[in-house]
Amino acid sequence: MDIQAFFKLSYGLYVVSARSGEKKYGCIVNTLQQVTAEPPMLSVAVNKNSVTAKAILDSGRFCGTVLTETADLHLIGTFGFKNSEAVDKFAAFSTKEDENNIPYLTEHAAARYSCEVAGTLDLGTHILIIGKVTEAEILSDEPVMTYDYYHRVVKGGTPPTAPSYKGNISHKPAQKAQWRCKICGYIYEGDPLPADFVCPICGQGADKFEKV
Repeated sequence: MDIQAFFKLSYGLYVVSARSGEKKYGCIVNTLQQVTAEPPMLSVAVNKNSVTAKAILDSGRFCGTVLTETADLHLIGTFGFKNSEAVDKFAAFSTKEDENNIPYLTEHAAARYSCEVAGTLDLGTHILIIGKVTEAEILSDEPVMTYDYYHRVVKGGTPPTAPSYKGNISHKPAQKAQWRCKICGYIYEGDPLPADFVCPICGQGADKFEKV
């Protein structure tokens, strides 16, 4: 099987958020998609170990936000590589709350959708959640970020919990020495790697990098 064939599938990049009690949860996904038009329904696959997935299932509601090309590594690193139990991921960004008091981003966002959980499907490592859309809003006309753009232009990595994870591949030329973060797969080019370097995606120090 040629794993590279899966890279030809088109994805976007999204933040899925939820609230359980007073706690706010959110994570990066690339699997949010419309599955029916009448009634409007979305599906999203989330890793079973994600605390956001647990919050969605506990509350029965979630919000999906479409990221734009202006979303930077700080935003993606916060929602993609940090834990909502340990960090308030929304604190550093402009947000609002939907009809269910679920937070969503208002910056670097093209649209948002509030959903009620209508069904689930166990996928092994992930759970597919079907949501009936109760609110939808356009937030900006900025170009939306595709998964391809994220890898080619933003130069981001993929967390191992993502459904599309196949090991991170650098899209940069290999003329320079490269160092790879063992946590998130981010590639730094140059030699030597500065001793005080901090990964722009997951925040790990130089001791978590290996030369490739």
